[in-house]
Amino acid sequence: MPLIELSAKELLSIITHLKQWVGNLSRAKEQRKLESKKALRAVISVVRETTVYLRSLKEGHQKSIEKEERLSLSWTQLAFALEDLGLNKLASRCSIKGRYWANPADYDQDFLERAGMRLADIERMAQASLKELGK
Repeated sequence: MPLIELSAKELLSIITHLKQWVGNLSRAKEQRKLESKKALRAVISVVRETTVYLRSLKEGHQKSIEKEERLSLSWTQLAFALEDLGLNKLASRCSIKGRYWANPADYDQDFLERAGMRLADIERMAQASLKELGK
């Protein structure tokens, strides 16, 4: 089997390209980690926003279609971001929350609890993922 002879210039070019590729890979991993942290922190923020809205309803305040629309869009956007990052289980739960706030009458409480849709479950899942990223 014949060996290919490389000049010093060609060898240097290959090494330079390899170093750039490894550097780009490291930056991509760091960028993905930062994007993941940002998305997971956003999940926790939307959980808290939703919790405050639910508390206001329990305290007798009027339902707000505008707030429910905002919640629906926030949950849906989070689902897309998490799906892009490969956090599919959490993305699925956020997607269901987005659909729920678009029209709560489509879901019964029993379904939401079976699906693990309680806000505390979602926040716990996001916190655990953040902790894993910190390692």
